[in-house]
Amino acid sequence: MIDITLDMEQYDCPFIDASDECAASFSASQWEFDRRTDCLETRMIAEGADRDALDNALGVLRTHPHLHEYELLSRRGAAAHIRTTIDETAAMHTIRESGGYVTGPFHIENGSELWHVGFDREDGANGTLSRLERDNEFDVVSRRSVELADLRGFVRNAPAAMTLIQGCRDLSPTERRTLEVAVNEGYFESPRGATLGTLAERFDVSKPAVSKTLRRGQSKTISRITEALEALE
Repeated sequence: MIDITLDMEQYDCPFIDASDECAASFSASQWEFDRRTDCLETRMIAEGADRDALDNALGVLRTHPHLHEYELLSRRGAAAHIRTTIDETAAMHTIRESGGYVTGPFHIENGSELWHVGFDREDGANGTLSRLERDNEFDVVSRRSVELADLRGFVRNAPAAMTLIQGCRDLSPTERRTLEVAVNEGYFESPRGATLGTLAERFDVSKPAVSKTLRRGQSKTISRITEALEALE
């Protein structure tokens, strides 16, 4: 399997147009292609810079000529869960026609879309990229050959990966930022590139306060890492 990540600009995608005009992004939580109608049904998480930005983006989306169905499933503040049905884009048609397939979720922001697509053979991947270049703007972010053993391990260990992701979500914004700065500035290295004192100065808090935040963050992440290790095959 050839796994390729593309940063794609499409000229007939409602989500790209909405993200280009407004300060909003869209991430797919589910997608399904209907071969009978050549339409793509998606459930998307839409996020705006604020409530007005989200309102504007959803307004652009609802009136887009390539959108067939729209349903607001839920909303909280500047984030919403929506269901849509859109026309198949020209780029997606090229990929499917060439034997390619989607291998991961879409993420659309600032007028471009991050795609994860796969091909069974090198020649199929190369030919598809050449055809895409005729009418689309894109960058190949990554490309790699995935062996059967790697693919098997990825599928079987997906639950462990989700456990690690949940560990990151468990962190409060302060815990996450403190851990990021501590790692980047070498607090966990030997010898240390940063101390509790320098971290405390960075966040304008006391040393006991930054130490407590680090311990909470480490406790949350390590517990999730332990769970993930137990689930790994």
